[in-house]
Amino acid sequence: MAEIPFLDVQNLTKSFGALVLFENISFSVAQGQRVGLIAKNGTGKSTLLSLLADHDSPDSGSIIFRKDIKVGILEQTPKFDPEETVLETCFNHEGEEENVLKAKQVLTQLKIRDLNQPMGQLSGGQQKRVALANVLITEPDLLILDEPTNHLDLEMIEWLEGFLSRGNKTLLMVTHDRFFLDRVCSMIIELDDRTVYTYRGNYAYYLEKRQERIDNKRAEIARANNLYRTELEWMRRQPQARGHKAKYREDAFYELEKVAKQRMEERLLRLKSSNVYIGSKIFECQYISKSFDDLVIMKDFYYNFSRYEKMGIVGNNGTGKSTFVKMLLGKVQPDEGHIVVGETVKFGYFSQEGLQFDEQQKVIDVITDIAEYVDLGRGKQLSASQLLQYFLFTPEQQYNYVYKLSGGERRKLYLCTVLMRNPNFLVLDEPTNDLDIVTLQILEEYLADFPGCVIVVSHDRYFMDKVVDHLLVFKGNGEIKDFPGNYTQYREWSALKAKSEVEQKQAKTTGNGGKSSGRRDGNQDKPRKLTYKERMEMERLEKEIADLEAEQKATEEALCSGTLDVGTLTEKSKRLAAIKDEIDEKTMRWMEIGDLKN
Repeated sequence: MAEIPFLDVQNLTKSFGALVLFENISFSVAQGQRVGLIAKNGTGKSTLLSLLADHDSPDSGSIIFRKDIKVGILEQTPKFDPEETVLETCFNHEGEEENVLKAKQVLTQLKIRDLNQPMGQLSGGQQKRVALANVLITEPDLLILDEPTNHLDLEMIEWLEGFLSRGNKTLLMVTHDRFFLDRVCSMIIELDDRTVYTYRGNYAYYLEKRQERIDNKRAEIARANNLYRTELEWMRRQPQARGHKAKYREDAFYELEKVAKQRMEERLLRLKSSNVYIGSKIFECQYISKSFDDLVIMKDFYYNFSRYEKMGIVGNNGTGKSTFVKMLLGKVQPDEGHIVVGETVKFGYFSQEGLQFDEQQKVIDVITDIAEYVDLGRGKQLSASQLLQYFLFTPEQQYNYVYKLSGGERRKLYLCTVLMRNPNFLVLDEPTNDLDIVTLQILEEYLADFPGCVIVVSHDRYFMDKVVDHLLVFKGNGEIKDFPGNYTQYREWSALKAKSEVEQKQAKTTGNGGKSSGRRDGNQDKPRKLTYKERMEMERLEKEIADLEAEQKATEEALCSGTLDVGTLTEKSKRLAAIKDEIDEKTMRWMEIGDLKN
């Protein structure tokens, strides 16, 4: 008998007035599955999670959680009692000593260190991190997470990746972080065109299979259109009174018409402007220093920005990334030194704080209040409506009122207000927050073709790799690393550098005349030989690790095949988690034995 899934969604429908978000959708989450939910802004992601959290009711259908499980839900905007301390919030006044210890460890990893601070004194980002810690430490059987990486810096995101990947955790999450999806999730559910599509693999597998689905759908519509033209001629030739066979063909015609008139999402051509001019002098940081009390942001920092440069700024929260951007824009003054900006530079600034809109204004009017069109050069123009359509605002949505927009759609509209001003230097501070993955792909394409300068502050590693070719790494305490490459290249360089430093340290220790070896015999400079038993154990471990890695590969391929039933899928998901733990355990033991020779 197949095991009952942790979550089973059956024939779920939800609409708001005439707007149908999804219709008769069904999916399930089995034990051990890590599921990512992907959808465009405004198509129902947040509504679906709200239904799962029992904050709203569906029009029809059912949501069934297995009776014996505990569910933990991280909401996008959690609410707290402002008077309660951080620790009280995590346990609702019922924390046992061992649980409190675990809470402190998790909160420390998320850089919440004052556990007695009232929640009302924390920023929105800090509150979100406390909410995340609260969900993790209660160790639920099923985790439902809404944008868990928002307000986390790179160090925290990588820690969370490891935390969620260990063991046999079961989760359903919405996130725009594609690195995170790729490394954590084993299944992707896409909500599109009022229905759901399931892909039994990680994000890379999803991209491949989604494109296949789109290509097949386009081919189906093209075939239907060819046949539709023939049948339409027949319909026009036939008299009103038809026999039984004609009536059957007529019914088939109307079904064919539904397919033929479907529209796949088609965007405009890539936006390539030849009318953006920027001079050779961009900006120069002339030995600037900035600090806030004891917090040093930068000290005697010099940098001369190049023409057409696309720079990424990364670093942990609180190291001064946004402050640097605000100094560049003249919103914050340095304590010492000067920033000299070229006369031709026209900034377009997309801030974390966003923009306050007139709620009663129509979307199209927000953009046309800035300009009716953008001059692309060579006689080409881009109208306000075309820019909105490029960023996936349909003609119908463009005439909606702002108050009807989702949070992600508002961020997207804010982005359009920045681009409509036709800047030649874009400064984007956390642009990926709350934007859906499809919009991120469009923005990446736009920036790749952008003929001006770009600075991006972001924790989104995938986005940074696609957009920038150069990094400033803010390490804290005024230390800034200038690195000529993207984020992945920087991480690889950092890992090699750290490994080299460890090896050099070991070489100094072992080569120091034997003084640090700690051996009690007279042969301190000679490495100890492994015993026969230790050599046999190493050989056995090597074979077992190789066998486990082969089993891991075969299991992952089976999970991505899309051919397994729920019971087998659950069993193999559990086994995959166990295999990874065994590989880690045996590798650690193999390394321990190897260290005995040193």
